[in-house]
Amino acid sequence: MKRVRLYLIRHGEAAAKWTEEDDPGLSALGRAQAEEAAARLAALSPVALKSSPLLRARETAAPLSARWGAGVAIIPEVAEIPSPGIVLARRHEWLMQIMASGWGEAGDALARWRRELVETLTRQREDCAIFSHFVAINAAVGAATGEDAVISFRPDNASITILETDGAGLFLVERGREAETIVR
Repeated sequence: MKRVRLYLIRHGEAAAKWTEEDDPGLSALGRAQAEEAAARLAALSPVALKSSPLLRARETAAPLSARWGAGVAIIPEVAEIPSPGIVLARRHEWLMQIMASGWGEAGDALARWRRELVETLTRQREDCAIFSHFVAINAAVGAATGEDAVISFRPDNASITILETDGAGLFLVERGREAETIVR
């Protein structure tokens, strides 16, 4: 199988912190970042557009979708790391612990989430732009590079990380722009 190119775009800046709201949209800066990402991706010619179901990812996909007049398929497997049963006020502390660990220490539920994310990306059969999240993009890059660390780099808001798949595995082409970013 010919390698398929996957453009993983981290969502723009969220309007609220992850500890304040379950599914925030984009801030004004986040909307501007989404427009900038659309401008950078526009030269790809239309490729399939896919997104996490979370609002900040869908809003980041919207400018490119409008430019190309193309729909966006929702794929739940590329949503942010699940935090079932963790109350909003404790999410930051929980996330910092997870981010400082390796996947081998993360527990069965998160290992299953990562496996399903990687399998979903590996099954893609056409070049596509996928709008996703900080930890999800790290999980994919870690799978491509064989790293066990939950966090191997810090993708900036609206950055574009490029992977390829041959149907059997993931391959890192280019890490997206990194920044000191606050996980909101």
